[in-house]
Amino acid sequence: MDHYRQLEAFIESHREDMLSMWADFVNTPSQARNRDAAWKMGDKLVSVFKEMGMEVAEYDAGPVNSRTIEAIWNKDLPGAPILFSGHYDTVNSSPVKDAKPGDPDEFDGTPHFRVDSEGKAYGLGALDMKGGIVIAIWVTKALQSIGWNERPIKFLWAGDEDKGHEGGNTPDLLMEHAKGALCCFNMETGRVNNDLCIGRKGGGQADLEVTGVGAHAGNDFQSGRNAVLEMAHKAIELAALTNIELGTTISPDVISGGTVPNGIPENCHLQVDVRYTRLEERDRVVEEMKKICAVPFIEGTTCALTYKEFMAPFATTPEGLRLADFVAAVSRDHGLGDMGQIFLGGGSDASYITIAGVPTVCSTGVRGQFNHTSKEYAEVESLYDRAKLFCAVVLNIQKFADGKYCDGY
Repeated sequence: MDHYRQLEAFIESHREDMLSMWADFVNTPSQARNRDAAWKMGDKLVSVFKEMGMEVAEYDAGPVNSRTIEAIWNKDLPGAPILFSGHYDTVNSSPVKDAKPGDPDEFDGTPHFRVDSEGKAYGLGALDMKGGIVIAIWVTKALQSIGWNERPIKFLWAGDEDKGHEGGNTPDLLMEHAKGALCCFNMETGRVNNDLCIGRKGGGQADLEVTGVGAHAGNDFQSGRNAVLEMAHKAIELAALTNIELGTTISPDVISGGTVPNGIPENCHLQVDVRYTRLEERDRVVEEMKKICAVPFIEGTTCALTYKEFMAPFATTPEGLRLADFVAAVSRDHGLGDMGQIFLGGGSDASYITIAGVPTVCSTGVRGQFNHTSKEYAEVESLYDRAKLFCAVVLNIQKFADGKYCDGY
């Protein structure tokens, strides 16, 4: 029996074990905005990795976030490692008390794992992205079962992705510890149509605070400096920074100011969504926003700007495209389906792995859709299909390293 058939048989013989691990992970709360909960999930992963004989390192990501976990198998082998990355935290849980599986008000935030009659798995993190972690673990277990020893396998899991790493230094940790890898598979949500993600927008939020001069709108109109009117002009100028051709969008979305209709408002606050596909576009937009805020339309008003980047763009690179082509060829040749390519608007940590110079593809985890909503689900069968796929990918990874990746790779 060739190695792939051995690995395929291993996955088939451990379907129940894989499903059980998936359920256990989902039933372990790990909300990104609850450091203690996410930390406990991290403890569970560290225990699993050590039981697998992997060398584990844990990196502090800041006082309010869970840590980044690195695990390596076959560390002393020559050759650049194959990297599996992603995050083990989830969106926040439902505020509904004592929610039961299947209740109309359960929401995806309640960590109850369940599988319906159509083979769809539900529960907090089932899709985004504990299923992807299970895949990486069992690919490695399968490789261990046949004594595969061609190069190291590395895991890199963040504990605060679903809060955009706010308050932590995780992006720096990911870039530092991803360096030198041969390639990376970011085990985020797989697409239901089997597409691989080869790029994503980055983005953040701009907060503007205009301070004017309050006055009575009837008795003292000329003394007032209308903060809402000033912000309206700035909102129009900010929106004009949009460049659709380059994938840059600036959307002023939430505005608040004033207290009564007959009082000229002294203050106004604006929240702006910012998205871009290139780091240079981020730099352009931020500089232009600073200029807009520095120059008042209404004399006597001032404007303060705060910009927080939630995720850098995942750039589409030639090496990343080559890796996506290679994975697609492996999938096709092993009867696991055709795989297209897609550029997505939502961010992921594939961005930082790519910035570190590692060829990366994203959306390689379990397939599903409707992330962060009450309808979020994952296809159970994709847990096994994707495990078989990446067993085959790893077995043939030297062909990618050698530049061979088309039909028959």
